[in-house]
Amino acid sequence: MRDYDEATSFLGDWGPFQLTIFFLLSASIIPNGFTGLSAVFLVAIPEHRCLVPDSANLSQAWSNASIPWEERDGQRVQSRCWRYRLDILTNYSARGLMPGVHVNVSNIEKEKCLDGWHYDQDLYQSTVVTEWDLICNNDWKVPLTSSLFFLGVLLGSFVSGQMSDRFGRKKVLFATMAVQTGFSIVQVFSVNWEMFTVLFLIVGMGQISNYVAAFILGAEILGKSVRIIFSTLGVCIFYAIGYMLLPLIAYFIRDWRTLLMALTVPGLFCIPLWWIIPESPRWLLSQGRISEAEEIIRRAAKKNGVTPPDVIFSPSELQDLKDQSHKAYTFFDLLKTRNIRIVTFLSILLW
Repeated sequence: MRDYDEATSFLGDWGPFQLTIFFLLSASIIPNGFTGLSAVFLVAIPEHRCLVPDSANLSQAWSNASIPWEERDGQRVQSRCWRYRLDILTNYSARGLMPGVHVNVSNIEKEKCLDGWHYDQDLYQSTVVTEWDLICNNDWKVPLTSSLFFLGVLLGSFVSGQMSDRFGRKKVLFATMAVQTGFSIVQVFSVNWEMFTVLFLIVGMGQISNYVAAFILGAEILGKSVRIIFSTLGVCIFYAIGYMLLPLIAYFIRDWRTLLMALTVPGLFCIPLWWIIPESPRWLLSQGRISEAEEIIRRAAKKNGVTPPDVIFSPSELQDLKDQSHKAYTFFDLLKTRNIRIVTFLSILLW
């Protein structure tokens, strides 16, 4: 049987069809670049200190002295999680005593931030951290938020390939795009940290799954020379474009809900691609759907302005394809031969 690339070589390498698939699939990766590092801005921790309410009736001097000083990273800064007891400070203030003059402030008993925190807004108007006070006793929730997102990425990495083998590259690509975009929109309206984090995990699953599906779809549709450029430069450069645009967008949008919505909206522009990007002919052939695969190839030839042969696949080739169409593959096939074991190991090492 001829190789698929040989059978479809009449299409050429860089025709209008290939260019369209190359740039549209690459562009669909840009929202993934947003999502990959969005937590840097969404879950940012601004400078903060204990809130001293006006009801404490402190003089300006005692209000300024209400926060203890401590060493942090070799610098002397105000505490983020402690303050001096306000009832004691209020008593001293009412008696007209001055901190540092009549009273040694460091001897006053400390207490936690019972009235919340004051957050510096020089960099951020709001973040997930300031929304639900993920600091001090709750500061463990910040790294956990990012870890659960990447747990979703890990889970998506395991299931996306199996799903695209079963249901098709195109269906999985757009279904997981919908998961990433749809759940990100719901995430904007999170009512608590638990809801935000669970949705973030699901978004992570969708993010890697549509990346993998787009990668496979492009590699299978495009010819040999174009496939190499798509796999190494196409998806990587457009992913990097998303990375580079992320801080630019975050510079102008300092509220986390508005920022997340702005990062999500570009995903909606991928909807029309459903009617432009075809299913992988290779996958259709592996499923025995020969006529559908040939129809896509003939449409590609028409778009490229070339005349396809009357018979793209010979009867013997079609029979071989039908015989192979029901063969199932598992993770163990990645270790089956010496060559594929080397490729698998190098892929793991590089990533």
